[in-house]
Amino acid sequence: MRSLLVIYNPATAKERKAATASKTHLPETVMRSCGYAVTTADTEESARKLVAEADAAILHLPIPEIGAWSAKLLQWKTIPLLWWCSETTATLSVEACEDRIMTDGVISSSMQPAEIHWSLHFGAKMCFERQQWQLERQQLLSKIEERKWIDIAKGILCEIKNISEAEAYDILRKQAMNERKRMVDVAASIVNVYNLLQEQKLGRTKR
Repeated sequence: MRSLLVIYNPATAKERKAATASKTHLPETVMRSCGYAVTTADTEESARKLVAEADAAILHLPIPEIGAWSAKLLQWKTIPLLWWCSETTATLSVEACEDRIMTDGVISSSMQPAEIHWSLHFGAKMCFERQQWQLERQQLLSKIEERKWIDIAKGILCEIKNISEAEAYDILRKQAMNERKRMVDVAASIVNVYNLLQEQKLGRTKR
């Protein structure tokens, strides 16, 4: 991890201007002194362009703004996100101390280079674990959704053909094999056709 992107907002940009003379506590100054290449962005447009080359993003923002920025950045690229805790961001975040935020770590100017390196290292690990968790969650939700379609289709077959669930499952499985489709696709087709027929039947009844 060598390249970092620091995100500012109008409030922290003022802090940046005020600190321009000394530059002591600016995130980019601190991180460059630790050997990292740093770019900065204070608009969505500039961040979108610069994040492509970044290995991690440092959010110099109040906590209430982290969620929206995190969502944007992760749409463009999956990278570790770390919060820069400064006097300004801490003060602006007092009422948000109970908020749930999506970051992979915290960095401040009071940290020594070794502490910063380790924070970034663990942030990268947290980011990877978050990716894995999200992937596993998506896979689980997908399986639940597939199971729902299959169960509904089995119920329809049981009702129409007056058969058991096991027999209905066998019909779905065999039809999927014959058509070279996934069982969930066959099940969805059965459910959709059944619902369409029910709607047509209901329409004729109303007439």
